Amino acid sequence: MLIFEWVVGVLFGAVLLAGLARRLGAPYPAFLALGGVGLAFVPGVPNLRLDPELALALFLAPVLLDAGFDASIRDLKENWRAVFGLAVGAVAVTTVAVAVVAKLIVPDMPLAACLVLGAVVAPPDAVAALAVLKNAPMPHRLATILRGESLLNDAASLLIYRLAVAAAMAGTFHPIEVAPAFLLGVVASLAVGPVLGVIFVALTRRITDPASAIVMQFVAAFGIWLAAERLDLSGVLTIVTFAVTVARRAPGVTAPRARVISYAVWDTAVFVLNVLAFVLIGIQIDPIRDRLTGADALQALILAGATFATVVVTRLAWVLPTTGMRGLGLRQAGAPARLGPGLALSWAGMRGIVTVAAALALPAAFPHRDLVVFTAFFTVLGTLIVQGLTLRPLLAYLKLEDDDPVGRETGRARAAAYKAALDSLAGAEDEPATDALRAEFRAALAEAEEHEEGRAPESLPADAARRHAVEAARDAVLALRRRGRIGDDAYYLLEEEFDWAELSATPKAET
Repeated sequence: MLIFEWVVGVLFGAVLLAGLARRLGAPYPAFLALGGVGLAFVPGVPNLRLDPELALALFLAPVLLDAGFDASIRDLKENWRAVFGLAVGAVAVTTVAVAVVAKLIVPDMPLAACLVLGAVVAPPDAVAALAVLKNAPMPHRLATILRGESLLNDAASLLIYRLAVAAAMAGTFHPIEVAPAFLLGVVASLAVGPVLGVIFVALTRRITDPASAIVMQFVAAFGIWLAAERLDLSGVLTIVTFAVTVARRAPGVTAPRARVISYAVWDTAVFVLNVLAFVLIGIQIDPIRDRLTGADALQALILAGATFATVVVTRLAWVLPTTGMRGLGLRQAGAPARLGPGLALSWAGMRGIVTVAAALALPAAFPHRDLVVFTAFFTVLGTLIVQGLTLRPLLAYLKLEDDDPVGRETGRARAAAYKAALDSLAGAEDEPATDALRAEFRAALAEAEEHEEGRAPESLPADAARRHAVEAARDAVLALRRRGRIGDDAYYLLEEEFDWAELSATPKAET
C-alpha cells in the first residue's frame, strides 16, 4: 500500500512539474530530472529496482514506435545528408570523444566501459527539444532534422552500446568475429520491420474497438522489440521500420474513433514513461552517492562535468562547420550561409529518456556501473537545464526565418479536399441540409482559391456558429441532467455526440 501511495504522489508531482515547465516554455523532462534528483534526498523512498534486461524494452519500444509513426519519409529523404551526419557521424564522434575523456580521467576504467559511457550519452532526445519548440517555433526544416536525428541516432548509439557492453562483460572484443553477424542483424532488421508492419495492418484492419486497437499497438511495440532481441536483431531498427510502414498503410484502414483516442493514449504513455525513467534513476542516485565517497566522489564529479562539457562542445564542433556547406545538407541551395540555424540545431541536443534507459539497462556486474549511471544522469540533467532552459531565448534572439512549407502544403491540400467534398455532393438529392453543406464548401473553396499558393482558411465558414450552437446544446442537456429529467447514461451518450460535433468544427490549433 505504501508503494501505491508513493506512486500516486510521484505522478501528481510530475503533473505539477510538467505544468510549471509549460508555463515557463521549458522542456518538461528538465523538471522531471530535477524531481528525480530531489528523490535522491528524500528519506524513506521505496527501494524500487528494474530488471536491467527490461529497461530498454519498457522505455524505448513504445517511445520509438510513437516517434517512428510520426516520421515523414519524404522530409527525411530531402534532408538525409544532415540527418545522417547527425544520427551517425555526430553519435560516433561523441562516443569516441567521451570515451577518450573518460579514459584520461579514470585510467583504470576499461576502454569498452568508456565506449559504453560514450554511447549512453551520445544520442540527443527529441522529446525534450520538441517540448520547447511548441512554445518557440523553429524553422520546419530544422525541426524535421531534429526529429529524423532522434529517430535514427538511437539505432547508431545502441548498436555501439550493445557491442561495447558485451565486450566489457566478456573482457575481450574481436571485431572480425562479430562483424558478419552484426551486419547481418542490421540488414535483417531493416527487412523484418516493414514485413511485420504489413502483417500487422492486415491483421488489425478489422479491429474497430478503440481499446482493443490500442492494446494491439502496445503488444506490437513490446512483442517486436523482445522478438528482435531474442533473434539478435536490432530492436531499434526493427521497431522504427515497423512504425514507419504502419504509419504509411494504417490511415486508410484505421477507424477514426480509434485513431483520435490512440493519439491521446500514446502521448500519455510517453509522458508516464519519462516520469518512471527519471524516478528510477533518481532513486539509484542515492545509493550510488553513498558508495562514491572521498576521492571516488571527486573523480565522479570531475568525470560528470567533463562528459557534459564534451557532449555540448562536440555537437557544436560537428554542426557549426557544416552550416555553410550545402553538400552536408544543413545549408539549402540559394540560401546565404548563416550560423543561426547551426547554432539552434547544436543547442537543441538535449539528452533524455534514451540515455536514462540505456544507463538503467546496464548489468549489475558491469565494470564501473555506478560511475557510468551517475555520469549519464548528470549529463542528462545538465543538458536539460542548461540547454533546455536557454533554447527558447536563443531561438527568440536568432529570429530564424521560416517560409512555412507546412502551412502552404496544408492550404493546397485543404483546397483540394474541399473541391473533392463538393464534387461528391453533385449527385446528392436536393435537400435543405445538403444545400447548406454545398454552400458551406463553396464558400470555403472560393476563399481558398483566392489565396496565394492555394492557402485555405483554417476552418469552414460555419465553424464558429457551429461551435456556438454545440455549446448551447450542451448547456441545455446539462440543465436537463441537473433537474433530473434525464439520467447519466443518456447524458453521456449526448455528450459524446456533442464532443465529436465540436471537434469536427474546431481547428487543430484550438484543440
